[in-house]
Amino acid sequence: MRSQPADSHRRERLLAASLLWLLLGSVALATTLVPAHNDLLGWSPLFWLLCAPLAVALTLEPRLPRQLLALCRVRRRHADQLIWH
Repeated sequence: MRSQPADSHRRERLLAASLLWLLLGSVALATTLVPAHNDLLGWSPLFWLLCAPLAVALTLEPRLPRQLLALCRVRRRHADQLIWH
């Protein structure tokens, strides 16, 4: 069996879905709508709301953390230039 190359649109949709999942999971955990740990499920909510979508996003786009750091550095550098000394 031959594996077909991944469709770029499908990959973008998967990445967007995993980032949205990560965002909503973070909000649910931060607002304590869903506890990070409980007696019945253990650490399962934390895994499924944060770790799983983060793993999917990093698998699809392994350079994403470096791109985000570079974007933050550019913004910080730009903000430093706006301040008068």
